[in-house]
Amino acid sequence: MNDSGAPVPPTGRSTRDRVVGLLSGALGSAIVMTVLVSAMWAVEVVDYIEDGALDRYGILAHDPDGLPGILFAPFLHDGFGHLMANSVPLLILGFIAAIRGIGRFLGASLIIILVSGAGVWLTSPPGTLTVGASGLVFGYFGYVVARGLFDRRALDILLGVVVAGLYYSILWGALPGESGISWQGHLFGLIGGVVAAWLLRRRAVREGA
Repeated sequence: MNDSGAPVPPTGRSTRDRVVGLLSGALGSAIVMTVLVSAMWAVEVVDYIEDGALDRYGILAHDPDGLPGILFAPFLHDGFGHLMANSVPLLILGFIAAIRGIGRFLGASLIIILVSGAGVWLTSPPGTLTVGASGLVFGYFGYVVARGLFDRRALDILLGVVVAGLYYSILWGALPGESGISWQGHLFGLIGGVVAAWLLRRRAVREGA
């Protein structure tokens, strides 16, 4: 009741509404990730037919002409083996990242792509050509884990803990190591994910404000 004696409408969402919202988010997330990964496979098929001609649109380090590759590189791969290695973790981590909303997920993806690609362009040896969605994989990992820390919602914290427990070993890939592997893309993808989680965090709404 309020001061006038009229009933106060309930605030907050019911459990049923939350479950429906979560299921709706899961469906949308599954659709988006299926389309995204399918598009990568379609591009790789074309690249195979063209004898790898599309790979030249990747990130060419320190070359101004290679800057557009920041946007194209995540959709290009060095063969089907490379794409296959990225597809499963991309589907899983991307699904979890997108379950809270497609708009927020797309914003996070763009931030990750830009931060990862810029880091690769700036820090890779001059003339190095980099392709692949590994930056997104590491970015979604960082985004999901950091989202739980920044948003402080029970489900996000749980998802972050689960992802950290299952995929913590990929962090080794963000360190200089095996030749031919872009640790720069991994490292800056991870950083991009954390940055995205911070920039897109949901601010708590105070009751009565």
